[in-house]
Amino acid sequence: MSHLTMIKTLTFRPFSPARTLRNIILTSMLSATVAMSGCSLLSVYKIDLPQGTAITQAQKLQVGMNQNQVLYILGSPAIKDTLEPKRWDYIYDYQAGTEGQRQGIADVKNASQHLIVYFDDNGLVSRIEGIESLPAS
Repeated sequence: MSHLTMIKTLTFRPFSPARTLRNIILTSMLSATVAMSGCSLLSVYKIDLPQGTAITQAQKLQVGMNQNQVLYILGSPAIKDTLEPKRWDYIYDYQAGTEGQRQGIADVKNASQHLIVYFDDNGLVSRIEGIESLPAS
C-alpha cells in the first residue's frame, strides 16, 4: 500500500448562514437560561430581617413574676437602661424578604410591637405596658 491511499481526505460542508444563525440563537438561549436559573423571577433573593424579640400575647407574662421568669419566657430585653434598671423594653421589627413575601407575612415597622415590663424593688413584675401592640399568636 502506498502512503497516499492511507490518508483519508477531509470533506468540508458548505457554509450555511441559516445553520450558523441557529447555533448562535441556541447558544444564547442556553446561556440566558443558565444565567437566570440562579435568580428568583429575575430578582435578587432577599433574606427576612427579624430584629428584636418576637413576642405574642400568648406568652403568659404576668404581674408578680420575677426577673428570671421573665427572661425565661421572653428572653433578653432589647433595652435595659442603666438609668432606669427597673424597666425592660422588648422591641420587635420585621422586614419580609423573598420568603416572607411569598408567605404573605406583613412587615412590622417603627417598633410598633413594643412591650415594657416594670419591676418593683424586690425584682417582681409590677406593671406591663404594650400588650395590645402584640399579635395574638
